[in-house]
Amino acid sequence: METNAFDQKLNRYEFDDTIIYTGFSSYQDAEDYAQKKNGKLVEVGFKDGNDNPEIGNEANLIEKKLHYVVDAGDEYKFIHSSDPAFKEYADELQKIKAKLLESPPDERYLANFEIENTEDPIVVIKNDHFESVTSRERSKYLKHANVYEIGVSVPIS
Repeated sequence: METNAFDQKLNRYEFDDTIIYTGFSSYQDAEDYAQKKNGKLVEVGFKDGNDNPEIGNEANLIEKKLHYVVDAGDEYKFIHSSDPAFKEYADELQKIKAKLLESPPDERYLANFEIENTEDPIVVIKNDHFESVTSRERSKYLKHANVYEIGVSVPIS
């Protein structure tokens, strides 16, 4: 299992002559990993609920030095935990957590399981209103979203 600089598990996708790693917590994290592994930065897209990465440059992640972007149309915004705007929704997240703590133990366990296991939380905004919290992995399957991530391509030796 490969991990990044923060010991977070990376996703691995193997192709004929390369391996692509995704799941980096920042652009810098991916750059450091590429240098360490003699790899190169690539942008990968997960489109239409597909978990197979497609190499491209639609979101211009390398040019913009970003590590994660979701395009789900004008109605939705996906805000990653590293995004400064994420802090604006911290109060909403605290209210959800407080509400869960007041619920019966069986409901609390099930609901907490979902939120607590969101290793890399993403806030979903619909028409400028808080809708939900999800994970990077689950964001690939929501709202007909196209998810773009920075990846590191390493040749298979």
